[in-house]
Amino acid sequence: MGVYAISGASSGIGAKTKELLLQRGHEVINIDLKDGDICVNLASEEGRQEAVDTLHKMHPEGLDGIICNAGVSGACGNLPLVISLNYFGTVALARGVYDLLCKKKGSCVVTASNTISQGAGRMDIADLLNNIGDEKRVLSLVSQMDSSNLSVGNSLYVSTKYALARWVRRVSASWAANGVRINAVAPGNVNTTMTATMSTSAKMALNALPIPTKYGQECLMDADEIAEVMVFLASDAARGVNGNVMFVDGGTDALLNSEKVY
Repeated sequence: MGVYAISGASSGIGAKTKELLLQRGHEVINIDLKDGDICVNLASEEGRQEAVDTLHKMHPEGLDGIICNAGVSGACGNLPLVISLNYFGTVALARGVYDLLCKKKGSCVVTASNTISQGAGRMDIADLLNNIGDEKRVLSLVSQMDSSNLSVGNSLYVSTKYALARWVRRVSASWAANGVRINAVAPGNVNTTMTATMSTSAKMALNALPIPTKYGQECLMDADEIAEVMVFLASDAARGVNGNVMFVDGGTDALLNSEKVY
């Protein structure tokens, strides 16, 4: 059986993914701020490095996979956290264990969002993340924005997820050349603690987006619908899938962008 690390596996999609991997007999290491096997703050450089160092100490022989799932919504009210955790924390963790993945020809799965195709993100921010990669510079820019404005928070959230999906695409060829596959999952609206704590207006915005597979039901997707796909992409069964951004949203993206096939 394999050894997998998951960030943000104390709740929501990450917790369900951990559960599924454990059911299949794998060892799972949860990296989270609370209740993790490795408790660190991935929004900080120190926390990221501690997570990477600990994984190297625990499994110097390598990892079969890592699922970078930790993140916060744009409604959290902390714009720097959205930037530092969602983008820089994810990229640093994945890059930090790349050598461990190479040792076992493992795989990486990154959590994006189906909102990346809906035009709400700020491309200037996404471009800064991808092409400059200077965390302090981006945070300096973000600090001047209105953190109480939900639309601002949402646009930054989408920007980080867009940048993540693009980063996955960019590195996928070189990583695969060394035996490491990397893919992104773009979930739709899921019933998790993150969505449960959203404001009334934010929940109304979520419910306004239809989920075809939930037609006629006033409910969001279940976490296991996303987790099953993550487990698949991390497994050898998906050995032919690389550099893919897989929308797992019950058909919402297809409904909104039915003419867009690529």
